Formats: sequence, structure tokens, C-alpha cells
Amino acid sequence: MSQIVPQPGIMEIALYQGGQSHLDGVSDVIKLSSNENPFGPSDKAREAFARTVHQLHRYPNTDHTALRTAIAEVHGLDADRIICGVGSDEILQFVAQGFAGPGDEVIYTEHGFSMYPILAHAVGATPVKVAERERTVDVDAILAACTERTKIVFIANPANPTGTMIGGNEVARLAAGLPSGAILVHDGAYTEFVEGYDGGASLVESHDNVVMTRTFSKIYGLGGLRVGWGYAPRPIIEVLNRLRQPFNLSEVQMATAEAAVRDQDYVAKCRAENARCRAWLAEALAEIGVPSDTSTANFVLARFASAAEAEACDAFLKTQGILVRRVGGYGLPNCLRITVGDEASCRRVAHAVRAFKGQAQ
Repeated sequence: MSQIVPQPGIMEIALYQGGQSHLDGVSDVIKLSSNENPFGPSDKAREAFARTVHQLHRYPNTDHTALRTAIAEVHGLDADRIICGVGSDEILQFVAQGFAGPGDEVIYTEHGFSMYPILAHAVGATPVKVAERERTVDVDAILAACTERTKIVFIANPANPTGTMIGGNEVARLAAGLPSGAILVHDGAYTEFVEGYDGGASLVESHDNVVMTRTFSKIYGLGGLRVGWGYAPRPIIEVLNRLRQPFNLSEVQMATAEAAVRDQDYVAKCRAENARCRAWLAEALAEIGVPSDTSTANFVLARFASAAEAEACDAFLKTQGILVRRVGGYGLPNCLRITVGDEASCRRVAHAVRAFKGQAQ
């Protein structure tokens, strides 16, 4: 009897663990573990979602024209070079499937998003982890790690779970320095939290080896719908579209996301409120001996004296009905990633950490 064997790399995948969403026996739970927008989607997005109920029996269109057009108009992009997917994760998957395989190397950074090595293993490629500098992407270290086998370099900018960011000149230097045939994937899931930042769009326009990805799961408050998109040079987009299944997005997803991206007033409001609460939370934690790097996203990475202290604080927060994210799997065992919630949630978590530290006032 023949043995059924999976493709190389599949069994090397460590299953992705999402942020915890409930506590047994606790009703008043604050979920600050998945970097969700505490205000949810805009009213215009909610209304668009409700209208789609009348079309649930219809197959969606396969080319995402309306959504791609809306994204292009809002961001000043070429709609023909936009691809939409089931979250930006699916776009990242398409890139891995299209451009890496056995014998190839995929670079990601020390504290980078845990999906990057998973995607490499899924296509039989070898994931290569590169050190960061003070929890920030190190361009020189990445370039030094590149070989003739390097096919993809993944960076998140702003980064998850650190919240740190490198400037556009550094990203451009990275793109220019990659080996011939290698692609830089600029994962911009948190782009909208940075005022005036284009998320790498200008790099796509000026380079033939850059792919930019974005999501509706964060500032747009549509994590439950799973919609993302990517922007790339035409030759790369033509490859990615051949991997995309024709009905990967429903009309519900597309119509709601279209309304969301066109409501930039709401995005600006959420960005401003996030910046205000993020600054307050970071300062409040620092005052009680819990520092964090300057965050450009919708979370802070709280650093404790040891892994044991971080674990104990996480356990204490759960007794207070507060869920945050332990990030030992990201090489940061002494840290907790805390989503920036609304003002009341930020005050509650700061009060709880203060109580844990024995500094309650």
C-alpha cells in the first residue's frame, strides 16, 4: 500500500494562532489582542453591507471592477494593476505561489509577521530569518542575507508586532539592492494609521520588483469580512491573477469594502482618534515602568523586565477581563502587544497594568 506524503515543507508549518477572543465565565471582556478598530466600520460601509442581502442568490462578478476602481480613484493608482483578495494574506499567498518554490529562499525579519515563514514552507521554499536592529527592520542585514536563491523579501511597514517603521528612502534602498529576479513585498496592513503615507505605492511605480499589499481589516473595521488588495507592476499582476480563483470575493465583501474606501472622512477620524489614544496609552504605561517603542500602528508593544513578568501580567489582565497578545512566538517573550482601543479601554488596561505593578494610586 502506497504512503500518501504531503509536499515538501507543509509539515514544517506551525499553525497560526489568532488573538484570543473570549474568556470562560467572563462577560465584560475587552479584546485588545487582534488590532481591530474599536469603532468598527463606517456607517456607509454598514449600509452597503445591508443592501447586499437582496443579491445573495447571485454570483459575484469575477474581476472586482467596482472595488478596484474605487481603490484606484481614492489612492491615485492604476486600477488594472490592483488585485483583490481574501484579506491581504491571500495576496501574500499568491506572491509566494507565483514566485518561490523548492530550492528558493524567502527572507523575513526577526520579529516579522508569522505568516511569512508559513507561506515559504507552503510552497516548499526555505524561509530565512534576518535579525532586526532594536526591533526595527535592518536593510543592511537583509541585503547581506540575500543570495542567488533569494526570490522574495517580506517586510511589514509599519511592522507587526513591533509597531516600528522604516522611511521611504530605506525601503527604496532595499528594493534597489535586491538580487535580480527577487521581489520586495511591502506589507502595508497598518499604512492608514500613518498620516500622509502612501504605503509603498510610489515604490511600485518606480521599481519593477515591488509589490504593495493593503487590507480592509484594520482601520476600515472589516476584519470579519476578510478583504485585502495588492498593487504591483503589470507583469507581476498578470501572474497573480492567474492564481486567483474567479469567485474569491463575494458581492457582500466587495460592496462593503467599496463603500468603506470611499469614506475617507471616517478613516481620518479613526486615524486621529487612534493617534490620540495611542500616545496616551504609551505614556501611561511608561510612567509605571513599562516602556514601548514609538508605534506607528494601532497597538503598542509593551516591554517588561522578563518573560516571566510579561506572562504574569497577561494572566493578571485576564482576571480583569482584558485580552492582549503574548508575542513570544515572534521572538519577543518579554513583551505584550496591546491594541489601542477606545479611550475607556485604554484607561482600563493602563489601570490594570498599574495594579499589577503594585503602583495603584
